[in-house]
Amino acid sequence: MYIIIVGGGRLGYYLTKALLDEGHEILAIEKEATVCEAIVSELGSVCIRGDGCEVSTLTEAGTGRADMLIAVTGDDEDNLVACQVAKHKFNVPRTIARIRNPKNETIFKKLGVDVTVSSTNIILEHIQEEVPTHPLTHLLTIRDKGLEIVEIKIPPGSIMIGKTINELSLPPKSTLFLIIRKGQRPIIPKANTILEAEDQIIAVTTPESEEKLRTTLRGA
Repeated sequence: MYIIIVGGGRLGYYLTKALLDEGHEILAIEKEATVCEAIVSELGSVCIRGDGCEVSTLTEAGTGRADMLIAVTGDDEDNLVACQVAKHKFNVPRTIARIRNPKNETIFKKLGVDVTVSSTNIILEHIQEEVPTHPLTHLLTIRDKGLEIVEIKIPPGSIMIGKTINELSLPPKSTLFLIIRKGQRPIIPKANTILEAEDQIIAVTTPESEEKLRTTLRGA
């Protein structure tokens, strides 16, 4: 697979190295001459100096034959532009963008970036038990359908405890399809299923309805 990586910083370097080790054809694009030279000295001729947002640079990199472009610069706007140019100018099948500000994730998705990676959200989701303000975990994005699979936990003291599924006012295009309880087998929710504290709800929803679904299930 031919993969172009825009951004040769620490993340770009280790990503380049890891993908090379897996046998992929890799080319990194980096603006800073010293950074580009360091990558070439350590990994070989796998980096060119240039702006990954510019058509001329992407043309030089052979983006037209790339299977994937990954933008991992420290600037969200640059990552978005690089992915958009790759997708719409060079018809790259798959684009991935690093996002430093989680608030930008929605706009990236709306503008056609296939995969977004927010280090902030990843860290929060891995320590969700210790971070009660981050009660929703993204499990999977079904991008071509505009849907997401999420997990929401019912907190102790929630006003939703004791209510049935039938009593919930779920947002549009949102469906609950599994309830996980400690010490029990997973439950497929029915209209008369009663919610309990600490229930882990697996649901399908849209990015637009995600916040309302979270509020509905947690009762806050």
